[in-house]
Amino acid sequence: MDAYDKGSDARQGPGRDDPGGLGEPAGAASGEAGAAPGEAGAAPPGPSPRPRTGVAALSPRYQVGALVALAVAAVAVCAHLGLVFLHVAPSNTLTKQHGAAVDEWVFPEFEQNWKLFAPNPLQQNVSVQVRAEVGTADGGIRTTGWYDLSAEDGRAIDGNLLPSHTQQNELRRAWDFFVATHDSEDRPVGLRGSLSETYLRRIALLRLERNDAAGPGGVVERVQYRSRTTNVEPPPWSGEKVSGRPAVRELPWWSVAAETGGARAGKSGAAERAREADQAGEADQAGEAEKAGGVA
Repeated sequence: MDAYDKGSDARQGPGRDDPGGLGEPAGAASGEAGAAPGEAGAAPPGPSPRPRTGVAALSPRYQVGALVALAVAAVAVCAHLGLVFLHVAPSNTLTKQHGAAVDEWVFPEFEQNWKLFAPNPLQQNVSVQVRAEVGTADGGIRTTGWYDLSAEDGRAIDGNLLPSHTQQNELRRAWDFFVATHDSEDRPVGLRGSLSETYLRRIALLRLERNDAAGPGGVVERVQYRSRTTNVEPPPWSGEKVSGRPAVRELPWWSVAAETGGARAGKSGAAERAREADQAGEADQAGEAEKAGGVA
């Protein structure tokens, strides 16, 4: 009897435990019971949206401000590139009309030239040297030897993987600045010429102080520059012939009283008087020699 009842339950499909007669398994029913009321069989909720970052996270007012700042920066960059382009471009209508404004923007921080690339690469070796007149502690005058500033920079750069901008360009650019703003008689052309002389005097004082040129108790009173320019020998295949003879340019003596701030003024005055006395003595000796020649 028990066996018969079990068999009849199996044949009937939905049995006594399924009074609705829907034929759904018990597991499905239990799963539906766990769903939220009124949402039988609802899909699980999706991932929450990610928070906004960057400009999108700002309020509309700040977004507008960021866009305005970006537009201003873009305009400034475009204007700078345009002015630099006009500076290096050949002469044209714009540079003829607005050349002063272009130069005012470019010089001196953004100056450009073609010396590294074509059409006019450097083809000369320029050695810049300086010497000084020093007022000594005893009131005399001493003239130092020539200090090869270019050679000093070369030794500092040679073998240095990260040489400083000062070692590479300070002296070279200062000398180029001087040559470009002076005539063949070493006279300044305009205000930039006077500015280049001041720049060279300050460089000379810094380098001479580094080399202790004045010595104990001494004061640098005047400095003098000279340059030695030698042509770079062209390659054999070019067939070009250049002079191997160096060209020497010696500048006049410059007083550095303004740069030293009048330091040791009393000693400097005594040294100047000693120099004038020596010159006067030489003049007297020359006059006596002329008189002696006339008598003879």
